[in-house]
Amino acid sequence: MTDALPLHQVRPAAFGRDRLLLAGGALAGPIFVGSALVQGFARDGFDFRRHPVSVLSNGDLGWVQIATFLVTGLLVLGAAAALRRTDPGSAWLSKLLALYGTGLVLAGIFRADPFDGFPAGTPHGPGEISWHGGLHFLAAAIGFVALIVAAAAGARRAARRGEGGWAAYSLLAGLYFAAAWVAMIVHPAPVTMLGFGLAVAVGWAWITGTLRRAEHGRAV
Repeated sequence: MTDALPLHQVRPAAFGRDRLLLAGGALAGPIFVGSALVQGFARDGFDFRRHPVSVLSNGDLGWVQIATFLVTGLLVLGAAAALRRTDPGSAWLSKLLALYGTGLVLAGIFRADPFDGFPAGTPHGPGEISWHGGLHFLAAAIGFVALIVAAAAGARRAARRGEGGWAAYSLLAGLYFAAAWVAMIVHPAPVTMLGFGLAVAVGWAWITGTLRRAEHGRAV
């Protein structure tokens, strides 16, 4: 006769809709980063050393980046809901991921302003901030703070379980993202712009790893 598993070890994410939602959330990072890289290298006038990815929402092909924000945001929202259902101990983490996903969706709805020569024909320099550009910055700030706190929360949970490697990676990912964001705001220069672009990729990698762990029945 086999022993019944304790309730907290039963992981419904192994089957059905929630597993698909977690898998979709894990794909959001590669979709976002891949889209940004393809657009950044393909679109005239865009320079990763001067322009944040958000300004790709402008111009004739701006719909591509807008769709990227919306699709990846919705994927993260779906994964956050699945995480909440499948891992009762992840309530705060799932809420923070949902807030990050909401920030992405809002960033797609409220378009960033043209900036420093992009798209082609835009005057060089920061330019004026429109109402939708201001709301875009607010949405981004909400999402970034949620991601930083989520990484710290994930590090704390992993440390409590004795998973030192995952705890360290989660903490370092959050700290690097925070430092790169602040550095870009305080001193926008090619090195800090590139540093923040890398931080975005690191943050997405952490989300992908977190959701992949949940998809395979591991606590996050």
